[in-house]
Amino acid sequence: MKLFRSLAAAGVVATGLGVALTATLAADISGAGATFPYPVYAKWAEAYKKATGNGLNYQSIGSGGGIKQITARTVTFGASDMPLKPEDLDKAGLIQFPTVMGGIVPVVNLEGVKSGDLTLDGDTLAKIYLGEIKSWNDPAIARLNPDARLPAQAIALVHRSDGSGTTFIFTNYLSKVSADWKTKVGSATAVEWPAGIGAKGNEGVANNVKQTKGSIGYVETAYAKQNNLTTTKLVNKDGKAVAATPDTIAAAAAGADWAKAPGFHMILTDEAGDKAWPIAGATFILLPKQPKNPAEAAVALNFFAWAYRNGDKLAEDLDYVALPESVVRLIEATWAREVRDADGKPVFSVTN
Repeated sequence: MKLFRSLAAAGVVATGLGVALTATLAADISGAGATFPYPVYAKWAEAYKKATGNGLNYQSIGSGGGIKQITARTVTFGASDMPLKPEDLDKAGLIQFPTVMGGIVPVVNLEGVKSGDLTLDGDTLAKIYLGEIKSWNDPAIARLNPDARLPAQAIALVHRSDGSGTTFIFTNYLSKVSADWKTKVGSATAVEWPAGIGAKGNEGVANNVKQTKGSIGYVETAYAKQNNLTTTKLVNKDGKAVAATPDTIAAAAAGADWAKAPGFHMILTDEAGDKAWPIAGATFILLPKQPKNPAEAAVALNFFAWAYRNGDKLAEDLDYVALPESVVRLIEATWAREVRDADGKPVFSVTN
């Protein structure tokens, strides 16, 4: 994604030697929403501030909150891990675009169990969260882990309490692999959990699992890494037990045809491929087609354009997967075509 563009509307001239600000505009960008991408947005914001002087004020409040705030136009952009459908984007006057891809991973707190020691499959994970499998030495778990010493310990379930795109991705996967889950619970940013206790944000789930013996939760891979949580393997659609890594997340996204996805609506759970991580997804930005403050919208788009050019390594260090250059080109073309000021002039322009 080492793209060098002329970002005229955002006041930036890009060259092969770097990026130079030509505008005097310096402003903090306001955004709110998904906790899934918060670690990488924080890293990008820190680097962007040093490079340009512009900051990012991002509230990690969950995808549901991000959708509400951008719909009410109280922030420059919203963020959601649940992609909005094209008809919903049109109704709200929004565009949508992905920034990075990542994975949701089950995390456990079991004495003597290290990351990768425990394997689960979709049906077993669904039954755990349905409250049907109640102890760690249940035969269903034992069959998947014949060499493990599983304790006769009650499973403490942890789930999100807020409106969450992470929950959407997690429950979307469970709905694909378990007919019972699909019928009884379904998939959404917030669901009626049959069992367990709720925690706010990926941060809350990570902290709760870390502090509770015998617990299981689900978090974005960066939170598992940052909190040194014990992750499980999962049996994917091809019957292979895989760990959540950048390579397996990228394998899940390998077949994604973004050019044929209206509004960049793409869900990447339970994808085929012997290396594919089954609970993968992109995270998305929501921005008004006609922003009430075009200058702020231009600065926000410049931030993401800068991140696409310069943020790959920062993303990869946190186990996110960068978007291919071809997808970035589609995204920037969408900005130039669809984001307009009140006079119909483009807020962002791209020249090769």
